[in-house]
Amino acid sequence: MIHIVFQEADIAALEKSFEQDETLKADIIQIKDDFAVGPISGIFTEEGIEARKQWWRMVLAGGDYDGHVEAGIVDDAKTVSDLKERLDHDPEEFIWIWAAQNKHDVCGYYWLMSQLKEYHGRIFILYLNNLPFLNEKGNLFYPENLYEIPAREFVKAKKLEREITPSEFEVDPDEWTRLCEEDKGVRLLEGGKKLVQEDEDFYDAELKKLVTGDWQKASKVIHIHLTKAKNTTGDAYLLWRLKTMITNDLFDVQGNPGKMKEFEIKTKASSNPSS
Repeated sequence: MIHIVFQEADIAALEKSFEQDETLKADIIQIKDDFAVGPISGIFTEEGIEARKQWWRMVLAGGDYDGHVEAGIVDDAKTVSDLKERLDHDPEEFIWIWAAQNKHDVCGYYWLMSQLKEYHGRIFILYLNNLPFLNEKGNLFYPENLYEIPAREFVKAKKLEREITPSEFEVDPDEWTRLCEEDKGVRLLEGGKKLVQEDEDFYDAELKKLVTGDWQKASKVIHIHLTKAKNTTGDAYLLWRLKTMITNDLFDVQGNPGKMKEFEIKTKASSNPSS
């Protein structure tokens, strides 16, 4: 058995569950890219893969994750190639894909399963959709992320395991193809596995609301967005959007816009009521 997860924090959570249930123990592989943002046109072609890498280079340039593309930290195409090789080498091998109710996991699910149709019958999904769990205090909650589930609750989570059906292998890749052809900058989860798309500036409006007439580090604005906003995304993307708005002269800036803690922003002096 091979576990597939889509967020780094999921790895530790799943590993911890092995202490509770040894039947879960297996290799854990992470799909690292965040397919909920950025270009996905031609995503399974060399041109599409390279276009996405170029986009990430632009987004990460000068920021906290600058150089990650060149370092090869994310190479999901190779990860899938290695998975297929393992499945081909061992006919008894099978995959459990873990996905929670969030856009990051669902986009990753679509991207991954669209490449595994030939292995139907050996690919299983554990989708935490509207299933209540008990948190550390014993209260019921509905997790949006796999890593939120206490280790003991994975015994319940594993009961969700089911084979991805032949029908799903037909329909779900078509849904991903539709999204790829539409190719907007941001994907959001409406419910179930239904995704909608917005333009790349979708998060800008909420970010603007957090910028005040007082100087704040970009890291603080991003942290508030991550903890307060209804819809949010990765900090690297939010940093890029702040820098884009600075380039468009929407904010005053103090320091050199680079890493999140290296510069401060506030509303333009001309638009500050106290000025």
